[in-house]
Amino acid sequence: MTWIRTIPDPEATGELKAIYDASQKLYGFVPNIRRALSLNPTALRAYTQLSGAVYHGGALQPEEREMIATVVSALNRCHY
Repeated sequence: MTWIRTIPDPEATGELKAIYDASQKLYGFVPNIRRALSLNPTALRAYTQLSGAVYHGGALQPEEREMIATVVSALNRCHY
């Protein structure tokens, strides 16, 4: 559960709905970081473009990206 206000899936419209739908198709869910940015379309658009370039257009293999994410999350004591 988030501590900040976010826009739930059923209330998303326009570009936000398109980003939520694309996230659902790509990941099977909408990542919380995207939900956290749902009130700021400019920031959400920029994050979506950046993450797409890093995660899906970079030189790392998916397994390498996951390993890096796991290590960083563990170091940050992030539960996911």
